[in-house]
Amino acid sequence: MGYTAEDEALIKEKWEALLLSCTKICKNSDDWDFIKRAFFLAKEAHEGVRRRSGEPYLLHPIAVAQIVVDEIGLGVKSVVAALLHDVVEDTEYTVEDMQRIFGEKIASMVDGLTKMSGVFNADTSEQAEYFRKVLLTLSDDVRVILIKIADRLHNMRTLGSMPLNKQIKITGETIYLFAPLAYRLGLYSIKSELEDLCMKYRFPQQYAEITQKLQESEASRKEFIDKFNAPIMAALNRDNFNYEISGRVKSVYSIWSKMQRKQIPFEEIYDLFAIRIVFKPLPFPSEKTQCWQIYSTITDIYTPKPDRLRDWISMPKANGYEALHSTVMGPDGVWVEVQIRTQRMEDIAERGFAAHWKYKHATISQDEDEFDKWLKQIRAALNSPTESAVDFLDNFKLSLYTSEIVVFTPKGESRKMPFGATALDFAYEIHSKIGNKAISAKINHKLEPITTQLNNGDQIEIITADNARPESEWLEIVTTSKAKQAIKSFLKREKQNNIERGMQLLGDKMKSLNINLSGRILQKMLPAYNCSNKEELYSKIGAGIIKLDDLEKILKVNSTSKILKFWTLFIPTKNNEENDDGTTAETAPATDAPVVPEPQFKIAECCKPIPGDKVVGYRDPATGDIIVHKAACDELNRLAAQYGKNIVKEEIKWSQHKSISYLVTIGLRGIDRMGLLLDLAKVVSDDFNINIREVNIHSHDGIFEGDVSLYVKNADSLSAVMDKLRKIKGIESVKRSFS
Repeated sequence: MGYTAEDEALIKEKWEALLLSCTKICKNSDDWDFIKRAFFLAKEAHEGVRRRSGEPYLLHPIAVAQIVVDEIGLGVKSVVAALLHDVVEDTEYTVEDMQRIFGEKIASMVDGLTKMSGVFNADTSEQAEYFRKVLLTLSDDVRVILIKIADRLHNMRTLGSMPLNKQIKITGETIYLFAPLAYRLGLYSIKSELEDLCMKYRFPQQYAEITQKLQESEASRKEFIDKFNAPIMAALNRDNFNYEISGRVKSVYSIWSKMQRKQIPFEEIYDLFAIRIVFKPLPFPSEKTQCWQIYSTITDIYTPKPDRLRDWISMPKANGYEALHSTVMGPDGVWVEVQIRTQRMEDIAERGFAAHWKYKHATISQDEDEFDKWLKQIRAALNSPTESAVDFLDNFKLSLYTSEIVVFTPKGESRKMPFGATALDFAYEIHSKIGNKAISAKINHKLEPITTQLNNGDQIEIITADNARPESEWLEIVTTSKAKQAIKSFLKREKQNNIERGMQLLGDKMKSLNINLSGRILQKMLPAYNCSNKEELYSKIGAGIIKLDDLEKILKVNSTSKILKFWTLFIPTKNNEENDDGTTAETAPATDAPVVPEPQFKIAECCKPIPGDKVVGYRDPATGDIIVHKAACDELNRLAAQYGKNIVKEEIKWSQHKSISYLVTIGLRGIDRMGLLLDLAKVVSDDFNINIREVNIHSHDGIFEGDVSLYVKNADSLSAVMDKLRKIKGIESVKRSFS
């Protein structure tokens, strides 16, 4: 069935809005013709098809094209590819048709944008494999990734029509991969909107509360900003700067994240906004010099906080971001962040990669910059044959650094590293061979362990030894994807060598005992040597962990085991599985189905939810058990991004067993004084009648810190206890701990 007159009117309205936006990128009639041909083919291909919301499907590719041109700043080819991005996947058209009608470049871009389907390796996640294939387009054309982000942004803007389990899957993918990827590509506005939309659908109540509080405080905030800006504007006007000054409110998600991280209420978030100064520089002196002139002008008015100066002009971020950030003491004793940047820097900050590329190619210099270096690293990782898709995705996530430090080699060469990186990360950054042989480091000419965390400005020399080798524990030490990938590759090669050596040693031992190695013999050996499979057995023998001196004795022992079988009634039913696009696939009832155990609910160790916490279920594919995570759990986002089909559709609710108590740990910090422990015990035991399991408090230099483990009924009772503890004299920080 075709579209109604109302549908056609809506399509016409959105199409004309896109044409208006394209006036800034179309240089001639050929450009206009190219875009129009793409639109009319997409219109014919998607004729009569509707989205889950009921609107014409064609509105989606039009909206993606609009984002591409207006919010990312790409050109004609990208608009054409955006209009056609679902044609090959959803209709009879092929990539060959795209090449014949629109040329090889458009066909290549559309092919990269087409969702992957088909058979994947049994040991990899379908979603992780899909992401890997999508990211492979980085090797050919970064515009494909930018269009894919635009596609995800529009899907997030229209997520309300999807069922709950699909919302969890899609928001999990978005917060785990797409938002950090948008950040790394310099798309700050899109990154913030993606995060806000994830929060809006996962935590609607908290999102609405923070939004309302921001609206309620808008008038007083504007009054403060005007008061703060007035003397700065007078000084900049005096110095004849051509500038714009504004107060930018932080995103709802960033405010909520800080509330969660510090476990404080909205009212205690003081840096709700930042002042931004964007100016058009004069031809002389340099942009950098003029930025510092404005900084000097501001710090003549307001006192700066020395440890909060961020110079991303001398050393831009890896995604091209440039600016000066400083925090100064404003009126009424309030710290205020001020951002200083030129119009060029502003364009790159708002439009990311597209603006970065435009300005780079507009200059004479074509030297490789930090962004190019990052792309080169990603391309190398994408083509690595040593990783599964899931490992690749985890390591790629690590490459999307949210904050960076600058360190130096012994010869004074600067290297950017993620905040939290260790000397071992630095060793692998130099070369994998150096990392594999590293034993210690000289940091600022002082010998330190290889596990030492690096600080901004450190100078590092790596000490190596020929007999050194990576250990599996190193994977817990390093933070960069390059280091993790190199260590995993080494351990994988070593494991394979150990397996081959172990097979040879076991074969020789069996031969000396005149016994034929069989599956029955292996099944007897596995529990005796505490191994879960034969590969582990061979590997431990090859590594010398398992000695075979007692093998003859083990094989002569006849052990019996009791097998306890649990049975439950299985009733075959008709299953309706909903696809990501909203269509429904019906599967026939199973016949002669096996009897299976009922799934068990298990509390996730990573976040330890208690009754009252909003929770989501993840079905363990190995056991069928449902692992219950807090809805805000980072591990849940990772699982949703990689194994979204295992997210439980139904909403999980806590049962009303009032007698059950849950063990939680609360971290405390504050000013030490006599009687503090007595006050703490009184609040917990007397006021709330809660049992304390353990108290671990230590004091130093007048400051105490530690934790208390106690049993609570639910999240409400825990929140009440924590609120009461915050009111105890001397206690400054009360946080729920998950370690």
